Amino acid sequence: MEQFRGVGDKATLVKITVLRGNNLRGNKAESILNYVRAEFNGIVLGDSQKLDAAVDQGVDYNFTCSFECSDAAHTLDDMAHKPVILTVIEVLPKEKKQKEEKTAVIGQAIVDLLPLLHGQVSFLSTVLLHPTPGSPAEPSLDVTVCVPEPLLSGVQLSDSNLLKVTVETAYSVPEVWNPVSGSGPLSSYVAALQVPLTAEKEQVLMFSNGLLKVGGESEPMGRPRKWPLGPLLAPGAQFIPGVSMEGEPIEMEDGDLTSIEDRDFRKEAETNKKRVSWDTERRCFLDAEGAGEDETQLSFHGVAYVDMAPLLYPGARRVRGAYRLYPFYDSDLLVKVKGASTTAIQGFCRIWCCEMGGTLDLLLQYDSRTYIIIEIALEKSLVPKRSPEELAKRVMELIPPRAPLPRRPAGAERAVQEYQAQIASVAGQVLEQYQQLFGPAFLPGEKPLDPTSQEQRKTKLLGELNYSGKYFAFKEQIKYSVVRIVREKMLRTEAFSDPEQLQAFLSQLYVFLVDEMHVALNKTLSVDAQETQPRPLVDCAQLIHFAKEAQLNGDYQLAAQYYQEQLTRDRSDPAHWFDYGVLYMLTADYQKAEECFHYAVSMERTHLPSLLMCGILAEMGGRLEEAETFFEGATCVDPANVVAWTLFGLFYEGQENSIQTEMAFLEATKQQRAALVVTPPCRVETRVESPGLGEEEQEVANCESFTIEPGEALAQELLCPGGGLSSSYHLALARLQMLRAEYGSAESSLKEALNDNVWALFGHIHHLTGEFGKAQECYERTLDFVTDATDTHPIYLRLGSIYLQEGEFQRAKTTYLRACKSSPSCLTWLGLGIACYRLGELTEAEDALTEANILNNGNAEVWGYLSLVCLQTGRRLEAEQSYKYALQLNLQKEAVLHEIKALQDHVGFGNPCF
Repeated sequence: MEQFRGVGDKATLVKITVLRGNNLRGNKAESILNYVRAEFNGIVLGDSQKLDAAVDQGVDYNFTCSFECSDAAHTLDDMAHKPVILTVIEVLPKEKKQKEEKTAVIGQAIVDLLPLLHGQVSFLSTVLLHPTPGSPAEPSLDVTVCVPEPLLSGVQLSDSNLLKVTVETAYSVPEVWNPVSGSGPLSSYVAALQVPLTAEKEQVLMFSNGLLKVGGESEPMGRPRKWPLGPLLAPGAQFIPGVSMEGEPIEMEDGDLTSIEDRDFRKEAETNKKRVSWDTERRCFLDAEGAGEDETQLSFHGVAYVDMAPLLYPGARRVRGAYRLYPFYDSDLLVKVKGASTTAIQGFCRIWCCEMGGTLDLLLQYDSRTYIIIEIALEKSLVPKRSPEELAKRVMELIPPRAPLPRRPAGAERAVQEYQAQIASVAGQVLEQYQQLFGPAFLPGEKPLDPTSQEQRKTKLLGELNYSGKYFAFKEQIKYSVVRIVREKMLRTEAFSDPEQLQAFLSQLYVFLVDEMHVALNKTLSVDAQETQPRPLVDCAQLIHFAKEAQLNGDYQLAAQYYQEQLTRDRSDPAHWFDYGVLYMLTADYQKAEECFHYAVSMERTHLPSLLMCGILAEMGGRLEEAETFFEGATCVDPANVVAWTLFGLFYEGQENSIQTEMAFLEATKQQRAALVVTPPCRVETRVESPGLGEEEQEVANCESFTIEPGEALAQELLCPGGGLSSSYHLALARLQMLRAEYGSAESSLKEALNDNVWALFGHIHHLTGEFGKAQECYERTLDFVTDATDTHPIYLRLGSIYLQEGEFQRAKTTYLRACKSSPSCLTWLGLGIACYRLGELTEAEDALTEANILNNGNAEVWGYLSLVCLQTGRRLEAEQSYKYALQLNLQKEAVLHEIKALQDHVGFGNPCF
């Protein structure tokens, strides 16, 4: 690495040239005698010659001064945070008996030298000449700054950095702090930030001249930041040009006092309570070896600890927040320093009050909850972060894009389509010839031709086609498509030996060609609207509902059929592939699940749930680099997604990367607060209906319980500041235990939770363990709540089945009717049909069973009960057909089969074997 300039190296001369002053105005005279004084780092660089200037006119100074930049004096760090101060001074006319000339300051201008630290060798700037109080003019100065060679080489420039520390305002200071008055003691308010520049060096940054203000109004946003200088003659010169305070929502801040409970306190403190304001920015130039060390020794009365570890997060350049001020004790400082990670950057800000006649630790004496707003920013991030474009490219390398394959007809279908295309082409050419001979073929309102005229035109058209040779060309054009139909549609490739067979084949071929010709001509010449395809009886949303219902009942084969039908309708929708992959996750077929998620990502690079699942499966397979790419890509696709950041943090925690883990969980916390969700984001709840998550994200959380260790996620619940053994923790743990079939442990966890969904989960546990009486009580209690449970569909299904088992058919009918109204499916209509059949309501039962059959004609039980209804109503043919379908579909319920056979024996029909 190239070394930076040392103390013994040759210094670089920095030249400042004041070219011209514009719109200068003195105090009294029409013309003013004035000169410019240049200062830097507390040293006067020189004065220009005295020149006369007309009022509001320009004056050419052409004044040049310089200083040497070196490590001994006027360092790069000085140039970073100290500007060149240009003061325009007016020489007043001498009065009688006046021995010494008097002067007055017209204004001051500030020249920022930061461009030289960015590699520039010269720059021209027109700086505002801030007038002194009482001056109405707004003059300016034209200034150039140059160096003979760049202060930093290319390597040095890339290795260097610029640290910006801004101390804004300390709020809720003790009420006994009073503004300076004539009778009161003199107080000064100073903040100091001890910044570690390297492992061995630290620097104390001083922020003096804090201004104590009384409450009553909020500090305005967008207010300018000040230079870390003493009071200037022109008040406007203390502000850094083009730099202002940039606020952000409390939930997005770092530091303390960011919870929902702290918002009211902060609003009150930042509006009505006393505060000390600095609004000062201090820049530090950081080279490869760190900046110079400041040996300032201070005593402290208040200290705020600012964790700068977030600056080690990839791409992080800024830390800003409200930090509590505590009484300063050496013992507390040692605890903080010892507890800090060796890889983390730690800093602390110290603030104190000095009064005439002694000092008083007011922060210790008064519990005022004082806090200070501090921002620490870097010009370049310490740890580079991969750009979204780079991540997208890497994901594309891992999962190459798959263009959707167009549906191409083949074989007989393709031969018929080619024949129809040739017919359409020939028809178009014949119509064009007809229009050339007789004019437009179809005119609105024109009377049809009489048969004689039609025959005349037909004869003339055929004669013209034969004479021109087009008729023969048309035959040749169609011949090859006819040959393909004979070979691929009629499957004839050999010559006929029997003339009768040949004649029969030609007749069949002729009829087929004429029919297809009519089809092609109707498509080409018809003026009627094209026939629309009938809409399917079940849409994709219903298919998903049916598939999830089948998953609930453990019928994964039926669920797979629904997902496959969904894919058949639209294979280009990544959500369909994601749903299919989730099913494979539940059946622990991770290889096929990964294929489905890869298909989804290949079709849509920004499909967040599939990216997350690809990351989970890559981690399961030990492909950690791929997993990191997928998780990081997911956070770039949706930076506000809590699930993505949480999974990212769990991944890094598994790799024992504490910095990245903290970064991911901290970002998840911020986004969770921003979404105003009470549940802390480090809680990864495995339930399907997790609050604040989209449907696909809930599936991700659900699948996670079968893949990466979910105990890690629940452990984060215990560790996060807002977590612990809360109701949501026990509820999430219970859901996880239910997914793992640990029903005893799940019941114990639910007893610790206080939530409306607890009774529904109790009911599910009892139903799965065969305790139907207890399940019935829990389900009924859940439905009695004023607010419906999160997901009532499984409650209706299982409660209705319990009523049927207990013979309470009227209550079963009512329950299934509610299910059919809210979320109809084959099973809800089947349950309703069974209840109506048991009540003797055969017409209603048949209607319900017909609805069930429409939604799923492959359900054997539906056909069985339809057979029973038909037997009861005396319809022999329909009863036999329904019975045959029930047997063909392998009806498993023996009780229903026995009931059908008994009724068949009673009525004497219904079984085809009779």
